[in-house]
Amino acid sequence: MGNSCVTGSELSNQGRAMGNSCVTGSHLSNQGQRQVTNGAMTTFKWTIDGFSSLLEKSNGWTYSSAFQIRGVNWYLKLNPRDTKSGRKEEYVSLNLELAQSGVKSSTVVEASLKFLIYDQLYGKDHEQQQVSHKFQATSTLTGWMIPLTKLMDETSGFLINNCCTFGVEFIRVVGVKGNDVSETLFIQRINNICNDPQVYNWDIDDFFVLKNRSTSPEFELCGNKWFINIYPYGRDKNGNYLSLYLTMKASNTYHENIANLVEFSISIKGQETGKHKKMTGRFQFSKNGGCWGWNKFISLEDFKDPSNGYLVKTKCCIESQVAVIGSSKTE
Repeated sequence: MGNSCVTGSELSNQGRAMGNSCVTGSHLSNQGQRQVTNGAMTTFKWTIDGFSSLLEKSNGWTYSSAFQIRGVNWYLKLNPRDTKSGRKEEYVSLNLELAQSGVKSSTVVEASLKFLIYDQLYGKDHEQQQVSHKFQATSTLTGWMIPLTKLMDETSGFLINNCCTFGVEFIRVVGVKGNDVSETLFIQRINNICNDPQVYNWDIDDFFVLKNRSTSPEFELCGNKWFINIYPYGRDKNGNYLSLYLTMKASNTYHENIANLVEFSISIKGQETGKHKKMTGRFQFSKNGGCWGWNKFISLEDFKDPSNGYLVKTKCCIESQVAVIGSSKTE
């Protein structure tokens, strides 16, 4: 891909949260010219069509496509079954995350904004009080948390015909002026051509000959071509972790405004124990491809520990599973 990798949400021990993305975006000024734009408000609307089908998926975060507001790339991410400490009630959580591609690691993006949820019965926008946040590196801003029972209550107007709409309204951003953007994410209930995961195994005969960044042979799953990127000593070059990413090859068969929601996993197989190190996630891949994975997939200490069976002499096996569970359209 050649795109820079950005840091995503923190991983849970079960690997249910998403990891790190590779996206291409415009640059903030690197000359220190930090101008504040006070022009018209810009809004990203994210419609989830098939919300009940999303509830049936494994717990964790689902990401929107990367969208650009005032020269900066962002993500919204949604967890339909979030919890609060000490409570049994489930919540629908909406967070905003800065995509680090296109901004230097030392750059701070200051934003004032409101999170929105749309009442489809009365045509009203329920908004959170305006908040301000400084985004840097792995910053994620916690947005809306609404009890799942309330969102699904027919009288609330939030969920109509299995469809709900969230949003974020930017009031002030240190950057350049942008335009309103919207996206609809369709979660498919019925089986399609690739609702069941397809699998590829990459057998590496000699791990120790891998360079700082190595790529698997190209393979095809679910009608798309993919490859796995491995950084045997970590993408951040600290030498303590192994990094893994799944990348989709760019394709002219996609419309530029269409993306597929892909549920995927990457595993390092335990060749002797049968126990695998596995991370899973849901991310949208589009015409320009896409790259998603984990900077700190596994510590090199654990990877090389003979009792785990991940590395047997010089050999290891990396497995990727891919399923297409939905699609999105940006307008």
